[in-house]
Amino acid sequence: MEKKVSFNSVGTKLVGVLNMPEGPGPHPLVVMAGGWCYVKEIVMPTYAAEFAKIGCATLRFDYRGFGESEGARRQHIDPWAQIEDYRNALSFAATLPGVDTERLGVWGISYAGGHALILPGIDARVRCAVSVIPVIDGYESMRLVHGYGLGRFVKLEKAIAEDRERRARGEPEQFIPHNVADPNVDLCTWPFLTSYKFFGGARDSFAPNYQARSTMESTELLMQYSVMYHLQRNLNTPTQMLVVEGDEHTPFDLQVHAFNKIPSIHKELSVMKKVTHIDLYAKKDFQVQAAERTADFVRRQLVERR
Repeated sequence: MEKKVSFNSVGTKLVGVLNMPEGPGPHPLVVMAGGWCYVKEIVMPTYAAEFAKIGCATLRFDYRGFGESEGARRQHIDPWAQIEDYRNALSFAATLPGVDTERLGVWGISYAGGHALILPGIDARVRCAVSVIPVIDGYESMRLVHGYGLGRFVKLEKAIAEDRERRARGEPEQFIPHNVADPNVDLCTWPFLTSYKFFGGARDSFAPNYQARSTMESTELLMQYSVMYHLQRNLNTPTQMLVVEGDEHTPFDLQVHAFNKIPSIHKELSVMKKVTHIDLYAKKDFQVQAAERTADFVRRQLVERR
């Protein structure tokens, strides 16, 4: 059964959807949040439905400044603020009747997939982590996806520097598109036509709260982001990383390298072949397959652990 809920994160009201499975509790619960500019209606309902089938509750929510959640600075992506929102979602989940506070987990995709790798190292309440096609190193991702030799990366760095100077003068901050129809003409953060088509379609149908832009500072913060330091702290938390060999957004080789740096022996790498990053959004069969794989891991590592 699903119902809309709200909770506090650093004085800001966040809105989410709680999905409780049928049957007697207490149930394990996994907190879910999305990637770049996402709102809770994008991709997460598919995973929540699969988790409910195995007897696992989920709480998916909009970060501060996005979707239905409050926050004065709209469309600003601060990864550490988002991680704080995750942790406050865990605190809220622990107050809910029918939830087993000893079986809490986190799930994230893309940018949030990186957050899901960081959280086990900084929050002892996380007993299981699922990371789907994660961002590992923001600088390397931007350098690779913008094609250093094409000149787009240099333009991106220049735009970021100009925005910082503009803000220092007290002028309004600038925004940058999430994606555009032609990245060779217009600057954006994630330069893929497939992304532009999927997210535009999502906004026009099932995710009307999605906005295809973020503050320019969001991209600057992305380029300072790396999960690598925090991986060494994950000594014993069951962790699954689901990756796709054809990932054009978050490089596959960086993901595999990061997986190998996780000390926990309770880790699993699940690889989907002949699949791209956007396929896990735009193609329902791949999306369901990924959800089933992650649900199986959660069943073994969280639901069946007492």
